[in-house]
Amino acid sequence: MFFWIMTVGLFFMQFVTGTWLHVAFPSISFKWAALIIPFILSVAVRFGMEYTRTHYGAWESVLYYVSNAWVGLAFILFCISLLCAVLQLILLLCRVNIIRFLGPASVGLMVIFCALAVWNGLKTPAVKYVDVHVDGAPTLKAAVLSDSHLGMGVSLKRFERALNILQQEKPDLLLVLGDVFEYGPNQDKYAQALARFEAPMGKYGVLGNHEYYTGYENSLRFYRQSGITLLQNETARPAKNLTIAGVKDVRTARVKAQEVERLLADIPSTDAIFYLSHQPLLVQTAEDAGVGLMLSGHTHNGQIFPFNFLVKWQYPYVYGLYPVGHMNLYVTSGWFYWGMPLRLFAPAEMAVIRVNA
Repeated sequence: MFFWIMTVGLFFMQFVTGTWLHVAFPSISFKWAALIIPFILSVAVRFGMEYTRTHYGAWESVLYYVSNAWVGLAFILFCISLLCAVLQLILLLCRVNIIRFLGPASVGLMVIFCALAVWNGLKTPAVKYVDVHVDGAPTLKAAVLSDSHLGMGVSLKRFERALNILQQEKPDLLLVLGDVFEYGPNQDKYAQALARFEAPMGKYGVLGNHEYYTGYENSLRFYRQSGITLLQNETARPAKNLTIAGVKDVRTARVKAQEVERLLADIPSTDAIFYLSHQPLLVQTAEDAGVGLMLSGHTHNGQIFPFNFLVKWQYPYVYGLYPVGHMNLYVTSGWFYWGMPLRLFAPAEMAVIRVNA
């Protein structure tokens, strides 16, 4: 079903772009720009995405990158084309015609924004420092790993380079928020690289929705190999006066507010609580239960502008640090990307939470 929806959506976006290019440059054939080429590309992208889910290798990696990148680039082209078409229509209603200028300007914007998206997708995530105060918590530094989507989309070399940068921060804790490994070759090597990461107070994590989609048992194995203490509606106590609580993915596992309340009610009142939830949901429930710091991912901050506005319809907390009553909520944009190897005005990051520093 996903691939059918993606194929239809991709064709529609390319149809709009092709139609705009035909209007802006009449010499461009409508049949080819809006129908034939979009159809061929949609079929080719669908084949590439499906084929590379089960076939791995050097040329398959190239096919994966090109197929997924084109979906994101088509979205950018669609947004620019739609914006220009609406602007042109408004101006025509005002009896102003600037199509001879708007056409070339739209192509220029397409080139610039697509290049930016590709470049930002290729960059290593930067370290993002987040300073918070949590009553009763010890002074510490917690590194956050979220939404890396390793495998076909992110090479082992890129992952190791990012881990090495983060290791230089000498974190006390590593907190993993899910959607870590997607699918592809060398899963054990990714896990081994993560197992070598040093965090004196331990590594604790929760599952994301993609761990359920790509194979639950296999995901559990990956966490075990990585040395991550998995919290599935469970708690851990890495230090005096500090409890880490983690829940299953709220939507995929259908976690109810009552389950979160019961989980947090058993924590000693003297402990500060760090609460891990892949999706930034049931936020008020966590605050009511006395959580001092809640960490979430999942949203990618939209990943490609202006998709973040659509994400905000589903998630009021999209990205950044939010004060929610007496609780701090930080929603990270994630390490790399999902699917489309692009980032536009929503950079990837490796968050380092400095608590009571």
